[in-house]
This record gives sequence, structure tokens and C-alpha cells, in this order.
Amino acid sequence: MAAVNAHETGLEPRPQTQFVTVTFAETGKSVRCRASESLLEGLRRLGVGGIPVGCRGGGCGVCRVEVVSGRWEAFRPMSTDHVSVEDRAEGRVLACCIRPSEDLTIRAVGKIRKAIARA
Repeated sequence: MAAVNAHETGLEPRPQTQFVTVTFAETGKSVRCRASESLLEGLRRLGVGGIPVGCRGGGCGVCRVEVVSGRWEAFRPMSTDHVSVEDRAEGRVLACCIRPSEDLTIRAVGKIRKAIARA
């Protein structure tokens, strides 16, 4: 079952001062991210090494992940060249464009895979 996008379902995200746990499906390791920052910025701030950054604006697709479980909010558009309607329905999104609304489990897709495997 794909993760739920809080923005699309009308659910309210967590207050901006809270933290969420992000678990990597590949390794089982977890990190705590701020609910107020993009998933990408949270991972980089916490020192998850080797995370490719790219444009940070949803246009390049470098930070593509699959949200296996948990709710998230899209706060900026994602290029349909990198994330199709079908991708979003299956939880594949760009980490620079979403904020976690609750604890997430993510799986790496594409270029970000090596960095998360080392996390």
C-alpha cells in the first residue's frame, strides 16, 4: 500500500516544531527530521552522507524516493518528467518537495540509492 499524501487528502500536517522519524527500508536505520523542513534538507542536515542534491526545486529528479509508509505534504510542484501521476500514487516522490506529516519509511529510488544504503 502506498503512502498517503496529507496535502491531497486534506489532512493537516504536524505543527512545524515537531519531529518525525524517518526509517530507511533498506537498512532499518532511522533518523529524526523536523516536520517543518523538506525530507531532503532533513536528511542532509542530519549528516546522511552522499545524498545527491541537484536543483532542490523539484525539477531534476535526483532526490527521488519511495515513501513506503506514513503521511507527507507536497509543498512545491514536482516535475512530471521525473514523477508521474502513477509514481505519486505509488508513493514515489522527490525528497526536496515533501515534508513529513508523520513518521515515514522510505526506500531509495535512482541516484539517491547509494547514499541511503550507506546511512
